[in-house]
Amino acid sequence: MNPLTQFKKISILPLLIAPALVALAAFTAVPARATPSCGFTSTNLSVGTFPSGSLDLMCEDEERQWELEMKVRGDSDVYVSQRTIQPGGQTGWHTHPAPTLITVIQGTVTDYQDDCTFTTYSAGETFTDPGCGDVHNVVNETGVEVRAVAVQIVPHGAPLRIDADDPGCPQVPPCP
Repeated sequence: MNPLTQFKKISILPLLIAPALVALAAFTAVPARATPSCGFTSTNLSVGTFPSGSLDLMCEDEERQWELEMKVRGDSDVYVSQRTIQPGGQTGWHTHPAPTLITVIQGTVTDYQDDCTFTTYSAGETFTDPGCGDVHNVVNETGVEVRAVAVQIVPHGAPLRIDADDPGCPQVPPCP
């Protein structure tokens, strides 16, 4: 068959349906995904940008059997922030575009994952939030204010937080 003749037989219907679906999606109401935080504040202590290639680091301490490797391609923003969660407060369900390193300075938090598992961290302990779609909610279930310091390295211009749906974990109390 002649390729030019075959080209003429392509149906135009799929080409018309796709833009119509896109237009319909733009006008269709989408329920809010955000799960609100309550009693939670985050204050940036330091913000900076690393140009692409400057976060290509490697360090090894053979005596302590310790090794660090970090390679980031693309410009990156780094944030150091203080997080405060009041008694009964929580961050709300969310993820981050990249991992976050957290050190609890005061109090105790419970870090709930979207599969309803959880881990508790107290003053002096550190944990990593993997980000990149890993959804969690950090909750202060105590009567004492929690303070923590977080370090985030994210793609330049990316949001620090991406709200997520509540997965329905029954043990996570709602915001007061």
